[in-house]
Amino acid sequence: MAGFVTRFAPSPTGFLHRGHAYSALTAHAAARAADGRFLLRIEDIDQTRCRPEFETAIYEDLAWLGLGWETPVRRQSDEMADYAGALDGLAARGLIYRCFRTRKEIAEDIGRAPHGAMEMFRGAPLPRHDESHRLAAGEPFAWRLSLAAAEAALGGFGGLTFVEEGSGPNGEQGVIAVRPELGGDVVLARKDVGVAYHLAATFDDALQGVSHVVRGQDLFEASHIQRLLQALLGLPSPVYRHHPLLTGPDGKRYAKRDRAETLREIRARGVTPEALRRELGFD
Repeated sequence: MAGFVTRFAPSPTGFLHRGHAYSALTAHAAARAADGRFLLRIEDIDQTRCRPEFETAIYEDLAWLGLGWETPVRRQSDEMADYAGALDGLAARGLIYRCFRTRKEIAEDIGRAPHGAMEMFRGAPLPRHDESHRLAAGEPFAWRLSLAAAEAALGGFGGLTFVEEGSGPNGEQGVIAVRPELGGDVVLARKDVGVAYHLAATFDDALQGVSHVVRGQDLFEASHIQRLLQALLGLPSPVYRHHPLLTGPDGKRYAKRDRAETLREIRARGVTPEALRRELGFD
């Protein structure tokens, strides 16, 4: 397929495990089948959790698996000026606002919502005097995307769709109507982290010419907000291919927080990359 470009974009907050290997191999296989390009991107914007040793291990583990990628590799922490420019553009159009609420306060608001967690947080800018007072006091805040302002700017969300060539967690396929309310007024930047995932990933996919986003079904709902950002920023919309999440013998998905066996540990047990690829369904 002419112009096929996809990527694997891990965050160096821990060592890679089988689930990461499955996702990387899936994206790499898709690029090879289409005679396309496979990119590696390091999503290290959260400098409070990312570590250089984890980034080094990403390169080592993927090379051990037999994967190759184009260089130079884009590291998000090196490109913060790009994201700041995109954020400034949204701010100038009144599409984002400063939110001073803590995560705990927002969680409590969501819990009180009549439809539960699916009715995600929606807010609004503070009156100018109150905002100025809080800024002068040095209170922390997050930049949130205003769905109300975005809807007004686009004349509604009714015409927004994205194409799903894989499947969502509930079997969603084909042309998907965008539902930004699933995410609510998402955070696009924080003082402690800088730019947040949705803005950085959306910006990078467009900048790098990604035509197909191949990733796990846990990020399917993120596509709704990212498609909205594409519309607001005048960026192209890639095709999405979400794949099922790899699970262990206990039926639970592999996760760093659950201390899933890492690729480094698998390698130390003497398992060959060929054996692991076969185990994951890649002969």
